[in-house]
Amino acid sequence: MDWRDEGLLLSARPHGEGAAIIEVFTAAHGRHLGVVRGGASRRLAPILQPGAQLAVTWRARLEGHLGAFTVEPVRSRAAVLDDPLALSGLGAICALLHLTLPERDPHPALYARTTALADALVAGGEGWLGLYLRWELSLLDEIGFGLDLGSCAVTGARDGLAYVSPRSGRAVSAAGAGDWAPRLLPLPPVLMGQGPVSRVEAVQALTLTGHFLTRALEGRQPAAPLPEGRARLIARLMRN
Repeated sequence: MDWRDEGLLLSARPHGEGAAIIEVFTAAHGRHLGVVRGGASRRLAPILQPGAQLAVTWRARLEGHLGAFTVEPVRSRAAVLDDPLALSGLGAICALLHLTLPERDPHPALYARTTALADALVAGGEGWLGLYLRWELSLLDEIGFGLDLGSCAVTGARDGLAYVSPRSGRAVSAAGAGDWAPRLLPLPPVLMGQGPVSRVEAVQALTLTGHFLTRALEGRQPAAPLPEGRARLIARLMRN
């Protein structure tokens, strides 16, 4: 059994004497693990950093085996190390993909969004925040907890959407919410593609998507909390 693909490195951990087990998110083979012989060596360890883009070849005797990777660097994203906010964003991406996606299940559309977002993190500035928020919406779609933000669940109106039902994930307008408004989740305009992304709105949006990510993870056995990397991203956004 063998295949070649390209992917984003999510994690690497030591294995045995000098080897490493890596987890990559690939275009055609989804989230996939394998052993890299010599992965802890001086030559390969600097390459096997989370966020790196790799060309990988996987081989195993049987499809169900862990298998072994050979890797070639495509591009490094080590520049995020100089930007604490971008580094937190990258950590959140890698941790969420690890927690939410089934192993070896391809998600080509999400993969394309993920690599574009990872490249935007390297570009500098905070222009990637809007991409990140839409990425979390895409992730929710992929795992079956997508939000319906097209029209009001009560009135059917497409304008004036201001809330989201915490149960159904459907948008609700200010007029349709009425006395139920305090029980609904605020819908920041940035998730509707309106206006620039402020840090305040980014935190509001992450609170909303975090509610549904938590629901998704609660259905796992055992249930897993949202990753610390995502919490660090929110904490950094709130500092200013």
